[in-house]
Amino acid sequence: MNSFIWNADPVLLSFSFIQIRWYGLMFALAFLTGFWIMRRTYIKEGLPVENLDPLFIHMIVGTIIGARLGHCFFYNPGYYLSHPMEIIAVWQGGLASHGGGIGIFISLWFYHKKYKRPYLEILDQLSIPTALGGCFIRLGNFFNSEILGKASNAPWAVVFKRFDDVPRHPAQLYESMAYLCIALILTGVYISFRGWYRKGGLFGLFLFLVFTARLLIEFMKEGQAAYAIDSILNTGQVLSIPFILCGIILIFRSLLPLKVRIYERQKPDL
Repeated sequence: MNSFIWNADPVLLSFSFIQIRWYGLMFALAFLTGFWIMRRTYIKEGLPVENLDPLFIHMIVGTIIGARLGHCFFYNPGYYLSHPMEIIAVWQGGLASHGGGIGIFISLWFYHKKYKRPYLEILDQLSIPTALGGCFIRLGNFFNSEILGKASNAPWAVVFKRFDDVPRHPAQLYESMAYLCIALILTGVYISFRGWYRKGGLFGLFLFLVFTARLLIEFMKEGQAAYAIDSILNTGQVLSIPFILCGIILIFRSLLPLKVRIYERQKPDL
């Protein structure tokens, strides 16, 4: 069986000592697309568009710092504790989505305190662009031939020539497609059911869908941590569980007013 051979150069364009990499382009597209979606949302909801610039500065800072620290301390703590100066070497690669998520939560808390915006409302509004951003970033991982899947004889298996000659699950593409589908689901819920759930409902659905997808797809990935854990779940899956539980709590919390309205509607007149 012939597998698809993937041997793309991670560098898109090179000018002297300046390089434009596919991953950097996808990362930029994630934020630019997110900014466009958020601008439309702010206009639709009558919110001050001038507050978007500081919002995205907070997000970018939180994402990069959180994702880098997450990579260093979730996946290879021994090495980075022994080489602390390499923690800041973001250009060498190494970003973890779980750490990026935590970094975003913290940075948006500061934004919420400064601009007096409801915290859960901010998270709801960012759910769709963040899911779509994950789609772009996993495409960047595919161009980098990183976050590889396990060996597979599936007809769509991919040989990542920059790594080895083994046909593998294209786990990056699985995640990318999953995040695109989740973005579409969240958009449909926002358009069709907005006003039926409390603040935090859309974000709860985002957490549940994204990290459930991540947990399941991890079964088809090679381990990324530099250590082994005595569990059937790998590090990425273990880190996904708290996010899934948080999502379930937010979903049930947000649906309480809907249950009350249905009860009031069905309650017989006395």
